[in-house]
Amino acid sequence: MKDIIFAFHEGSPKYKQVYERFKRWIEQGELLPGEQLPSIRRLADSLQVSRNTTLMAYEQLMAEGYIQGESRRGYFVNRLEPLFLHGTTSRSVRPAPPEPSVTVDFRAGAVDQAHFPLKAWRRIFNQVLAEKESFLYGDPFGERRLREQIASYLFQSRGVSADADAIVIGSSTQQMLLQLGHVLREDHSSVAVEDPGYDGAWEAFRFHSFGIRTLPVRETGIDLSHLGGTDAGVAYVTPSHQSPLGVSMTIQQRQALLNWAASREGYVIEDDYDSEFRYTGRPFPALAATDSSRVVYLGNFSKSFLPGIRLGYMVLPPGLLDRYHARFQNFETTASLPNQLAMARFIEDGEWSRHIKRMRLVYKRKMTRLISVLDRLFGGQVTMVGKESGLFLLIKVHLPYTEEELIRRASSQGVRVYPSSTYFIRNHPDRPMIKLGFSSLSAEEIELGAELLKKAWF
Repeated sequence: MKDIIFAFHEGSPKYKQVYERFKRWIEQGELLPGEQLPSIRRLADSLQVSRNTTLMAYEQLMAEGYIQGESRRGYFVNRLEPLFLHGTTSRSVRPAPPEPSVTVDFRAGAVDQAHFPLKAWRRIFNQVLAEKESFLYGDPFGERRLREQIASYLFQSRGVSADADAIVIGSSTQQMLLQLGHVLREDHSSVAVEDPGYDGAWEAFRFHSFGIRTLPVRETGIDLSHLGGTDAGVAYVTPSHQSPLGVSMTIQQRQALLNWAASREGYVIEDDYDSEFRYTGRPFPALAATDSSRVVYLGNFSKSFLPGIRLGYMVLPPGLLDRYHARFQNFETTASLPNQLAMARFIEDGEWSRHIKRMRLVYKRKMTRLISVLDRLFGGQVTMVGKESGLFLLIKVHLPYTEEELIRRASSQGVRVYPSSTYFIRNHPDRPMIKLGFSSLSAEEIELGAELLKKAWF
């Protein structure tokens, strides 16, 4: 039998917990008759307990007939009578009730496979794998070829003037926030976050024991009025397309935020997570385009290209760049080297630009279709939030159901929808809001899904 590892809890002697664990495994058939158990010594080493603890547990199991000890051979599981096992085994193997089959899944974060540039990506990736460079460990801050392409792209599309040396490549936004937190925590103990907002960022800040201060966001915009009265020195925001409500910061709010950061000698973390997909008017300029000295700019390829590629990036201001490099120069990159090199060439060859133009049109059509069918089927019984950009829509449902009930009723009709409650800290909405992602659905699936929701909720 292999080494066994499990966690102990307070309130019960460890030998008793070992005894109860093995007893349950034997009764449930996870340890079979005749199977050899780890030796007293080996079990004690794997569980990090004394040998006396494991000895007492085995002695109790032998006293009750669950196991037997054989001289010079060890301990073995005894065969138990079926009558003795009946009550436990029947409960352990009873199948769970089948989940309703899913006909339409309004999951956000999925891509449109029909329009994904698979042939171009496969061709470029195969070319990269033939290069000697792909067989190395790579730069700890990301491959220069990709950093240069990102710098050029940000200047053209977002107005951000960034040197390639100021860009760091990582595997995800959350992972980069974790590493950035090590540097920011030296000077700041609290961070202001949007409420509602990206819960993955909150967890990254809590990991470093930052105090969390909230900035209320409503469908009309963010409320910065309390920012000056907090002890925060860092603010994490999504100014161009607020997550999840979809509103954008006005120029006055942006300037106020930058002035606040300067007065505190603090920083604004700008998460520009899906700026490529704005469907009405011109894209809002990035906050970092206005003032790069106090803004950490975050971007990624998960929403715009492929979640599984695990590629994100951040642009660090001069005040943080040297400190970040000093802290992490001896750590390996968290991003795949072949993926970095392939993405660099994908952009170089013009494939990235073509992909974004194509998908902006594809997703705009899907958003339009979703809005149209919801308006036709539900009318004033739902309020749609975040219609101008992004890959999902929030709908505020004006019915006497909780969020959980709405999700359960949808599931009973074969439709999977998602909660928004995870995005809220204190600023909870007056009605439940359901999240509908549409990026991976066809027009027919969007239509069917909405019709099934109508049937489920009315």
